[in-house]
Amino acid sequence: MLGSNGTPFQPATLQLTGIPGMQTGQAWIALIFCFLYFISISGNLSIIALVIREPPLHQPMYYFLSMLSLNDLGVSLSTLPTVLATFCFNYRHVGFDACLVQMFFIHTFSFMESGILLAMSFDRFVAICDPLRYSTVLTNSRILAMGLGILTKSFTTLFPFPFLVKRLPFCKGNVLHHSYCLHPDLMKVACGDIHVNNIYGLFVVIFTYGVDSVFILLSYALILRAVLAIASQEQRLKALNTCISHICAVLAFYVPIIAVSMIHRFWKSAPAVVHVMMSNVYLFVPPMLNPIIYSVKTKEIRKGILKVFHKSQT
Repeated sequence: MLGSNGTPFQPATLQLTGIPGMQTGQAWIALIFCFLYFISISGNLSIIALVIREPPLHQPMYYFLSMLSLNDLGVSLSTLPTVLATFCFNYRHVGFDACLVQMFFIHTFSFMESGILLAMSFDRFVAICDPLRYSTVLTNSRILAMGLGILTKSFTTLFPFPFLVKRLPFCKGNVLHHSYCLHPDLMKVACGDIHVNNIYGLFVVIFTYGVDSVFILLSYALILRAVLAIASQEQRLKALNTCISHICAVLAFYVPIIAVSMIHRFWKSAPAVVHVMMSNVYLFVPPMLNPIIYSVKTKEIRKGILKVFHKSQT
């Protein structure tokens, strides 16, 4: 479909949607989202602040954790403007170009999280399988290089997406199915040939989620082999305990992704509210859970929090 000047038609604004069938409970939904944002933003900021100010946390494991927290802040702040506008102020419109920018950042931070989780699994692999070389393998310069590599990979693979979307005409309306902009959602209202978008999207998913998850599984297979070779049961449990937080973070990230994919592939007739709720879980739960997981399961983080709390009381 072409506009009056012969160029592909693109709406000036797109209309966002809340949660289908829950229009009467918007105030409660807004309160829930505000609570999730508060936990996510305050929790991840606290983790970053602790790693910066506490010398005992100046170790590779916690540098990677601060990367994860910084990335989770990016995920939360990417969705925050439109989600709060939709549920708190009932303002459901977003500019087309602003939607593309939001889409780019949401997907970029999501793919970066997968890369950071892979880097953290490598950290656990070196710590358990080759502990004597831990400090020489994971130097500050290498950690920085890994972080920049993850950022570069995610940015460059996602950079074409806004341009691939912008070239398309939009003739199926301007109503999106979420309170934020996602590439699959935009494809539902686009017309014209979207094969390039779908093929490139599949390539990016395999190149990031697929490759990262395979290497995470490989890391833990090697870790498990090394742990089983330890004679002392107490030492085996101690080694595995250092991985619990990371395993929980991996499950919190990948389980919703797998669930969304399974529903999309094998339950196409599912009510719209199911798709929307699973997408919300995928974007909102990991940034909220990660600081809680590491605060509960990591002794050094707990000690740092208690130390700060004790200082504030004196």
